[in-house]
Amino acid sequence: MPAPVPPAPVPPAPVSPAAMLKAIYRHPVKGLSPEAVEVVTLEAGAFFPGDRLYAVENGPSGFDPDAPAYRPKTDYLMLMRNARLAGLASRYEPETATLSLSLDGHEAVRADLSTADGRAEVEAFLTFYMGEEARGPLRLLTAPEGFRFMDSRRSGFLSLLNLDSVRDLEARMGAALDPRRFRMNLHLEGWPAGTELALEGRHLKIGEAEIAVLKRTERCAAVNVNPATAARDLNVVKGLMAAYGHTDCGIYAKVVRSGRVAVGDTVALA
Repeated sequence: MPAPVPPAPVPPAPVSPAAMLKAIYRHPVKGLSPEAVEVVTLEAGAFFPGDRLYAVENGPSGFDPDAPAYRPKTDYLMLMRNARLAGLASRYEPETATLSLSLDGHEAVRADLSTADGRAEVEAFLTFYMGEEARGPLRLLTAPEGFRFMDSRRSGFLSLLNLDSVRDLEARMGAALDPRRFRMNLHLEGWPAGTELALEGRHLKIGEAEIAVLKRTERCAAVNVNPATAARDLNVVKGLMAAYGHTDCGIYAKVVRSGRVAVGDTVALA
C-alpha cells in the first residue's frame, strides 16, 4: 500500500520569514517560450515589462487595434490547446523588435515585428508549423499602448509563483514539475507552501517596488504541457484539485510604487 498523503497545508499567516526573488520571466509572445531576465523596472499602474506584447490570432477574432479589448485566449494560439508551441524556442529583442524562433536547436525564422514583412515571415512559418491546428489565417497581433494580451479580464499586471508551493504539489503528485509550466513573472523562494494564497489585498515590497496582490491564479490545461518536451505529460489541474480541493497556483498583482527589481531581492509584506 502506498504511504498516505499528508493533509494539504493550511496557508500560514504571511508575516515571516521574508521570501527571496529567485527568477524573473517575461513572455513577449503569448503562448511562446518564457525569457529569463535578471533585472526589471516596474512602473506603477503599468504591465510587467515586455510581457504579452504580441499574440497570434488563430483565425479571425474581431480584435480591433484601434479599440483594443479583451478577447478569450481561445482566439489565439496558446498552450491550453496548442501544446506543440512549446517545441519552439523563442527570443525577443525589444531594442530592435526582432523575434527569432528555433526548432530543435536550429533557427527557423528571425524577423522584425515592427514591419509588415517581418510579421508575415513569422506568420508563414507558424502556419507551416501548426498545420491543422491553424483554424484560419494566422495573424501576429501587436498590443497597442496600454494594452496586453492577458488571459482574463482580471488577471492583473504581473504574476508571482511560490516555488515551495510547486515543490509541495510535486510531492503530492509524485512527479517533477518545471516551474515554467505556470508561466509566471516572479518566482519566489522561502515562504511555506500556500502562503501566497492568503495574500489577497495585501501589499508586498520587492526590491525598490511595491505591489498589491489582486487575486489567486486559477490554472487551466496549459500547465499540463511540459515546457521542455512540448508533451502534455501530466494533468496538473487534476493534481491541484486532488491535493487541495481547488485549482489555484500563484497570484496576480499590480504595481503601486515604481522601482527596480532584481533576482536576489527580498520579498516581504510592505
